[in-house]
Amino acid sequence: MEVAFERTGQRRYATVITLPGGHPRRMDPAPGFDENIPHDLVHYLTEAELGLSSGVFGRAAAGGGGFTETAETPGDPRKRARAQRKLRKREASLGKADRGDMATSEYFAGICDVAWRRRAGAATPVWANGRTLPPEDAPTVDRILNRLDELAPLWHDLPIGGALTFTWPHPTATVRPPAGDQPPPGGADG
Repeated sequence: MEVAFERTGQRRYATVITLPGGHPRRMDPAPGFDENIPHDLVHYLTEAELGLSSGVFGRAAAGGGGFTETAETPGDPRKRARAQRKLRKREASLGKADRGDMATSEYFAGICDVAWRRRAGAATPVWANGRTLPPEDAPTVDRILNRLDELAPLWHDLPIGGALTFTWPHPTATVRPPAGDQPPPGGADG
């Protein structure tokens, strides 16, 4: 599965997943835009680094999740409604099989978001004031923070229309420039 975090506006981004042989599915706008590191990207890195197969992105890879298909479903409205019911049923079954991965993802994504902001000197949410990192979580948080350190500058410098693209469950990104900025096929000389 390909996962892209696309900068869609000055203070907007979309999360786009594409399963092999499928149409792209989007969450647009995605929650928690941040100029330094958006919410869904923290979740992705947390789940990839910890090998969580039943979190947000593992569920999406299994055909679930809250992402909407971007291609129009051909046929009548009843066919589209059936497809949506099927997706909700699939998501419900994946939720029952969750081994605590979603809670682990939420927990570490929240901790890592705050810890990275503190380390980078960025503003932190008010609710985090006075809270400290549990010592037993420090090694896990450090692994994720190292990934955030690598990707935050790439995200920050990404122009509108550009994206960071991953292949689930790998934490290494490629930068995709906006569509109009791509070199012609065959290199810069054409």
